[in-house]
Amino acid sequence: MNILLWHVHGSWTTAFVQGRHTYLVPVTPGRDPDGLGRARTFSWPESVLEATPEQLRDAEIDIVVLQRPHELELAERWLGGRHPGRDIPAVYLEHNVPDGDVPDTRHPFADRDDLTLVHVTHFNRLFWDCGSTRTRVIEHGIVDPGHLYTGHLPRAAVVVNEPVRRGRYTGTDLLSALCETAPLDVFGMRTEGLARRLGIPEELCRSADLPQRDLHAALAHRRLYLHPVRWTSLGLSLLEAMHLGMPVVALATTEAVEAVPAGTGVLSTRPEVLARAMRRYLHEPEAAAEDGARGREAAVERYGLKRFLDDWEELITEVRS
Repeated sequence: MNILLWHVHGSWTTAFVQGRHTYLVPVTPGRDPDGLGRARTFSWPESVLEATPEQLRDAEIDIVVLQRPHELELAERWLGGRHPGRDIPAVYLEHNVPDGDVPDTRHPFADRDDLTLVHVTHFNRLFWDCGSTRTRVIEHGIVDPGHLYTGHLPRAAVVVNEPVRRGRYTGTDLLSALCETAPLDVFGMRTEGLARRLGIPEELCRSADLPQRDLHAALAHRRLYLHPVRWTSLGLSLLEAMHLGMPVVALATTEAVEAVPAGTGVLSTRPEVLARAMRRYLHEPEAAAEDGARGREAAVERYGLKRFLDDWEELITEVRS
């Protein structure tokens, strides 16, 4: 089948396009957010094809995967008046937790009968008010990077994009205290100058933006993975860290309480408990490796690529029937 979707979330799309279909991603001359085209820092198969708005007008499309509210109007315009959900089967994929009057936030696609709303976590479905729109949960899938963990660097790894702008949402404010327990290496977009912004020595909070192929190896060298996120959907970097074999220290918020089972790390809503866990892993590398190995086993079982692709195949078949 030919599946149309926008390049919005590089990590999620990397798993999705491992299926057996052809994936059309819009591309515009300036590669703006509505036309990023193929990823440049993720490895995508040749079955992912770029298509200009002009090419999409007459393209054969079997299903549309929408991910942002404005894509519905955009798709209808670029597809020559064909309406997703009415003329072409469609699903709306919701990556994020609600933002606003939680827990009463109405989803932009609530009370629709022309598409299915797919959530990436059960937490997301629980907190969004989707009205009468048919909903499904298809949990994340991860392209397994392998058990690369060495943990030989006594530092904690954090992965977050735009930590300054997102602030309390991603727990950026907690890093100043936690770095006193274990020095941090923060990876992600727009992390440069983070230590200066937080007013802490750079040695305690280094930052870098690496492509995924380099990021996994860099993470695996760190002793533990720190996930200080207060309010965002389940971070794929957390699941990737678990696949690598890293022990996890995380705030017990959103879907993290489901993703990190007992014996694979430490979850708490108390930063001081997280600090104690970080200190233990720094001083007990064997315990860190053992918890990380159990975490990898749990992550591969629940968030494996095959289960993810099978779930999507089942849904696509339902939507098109």
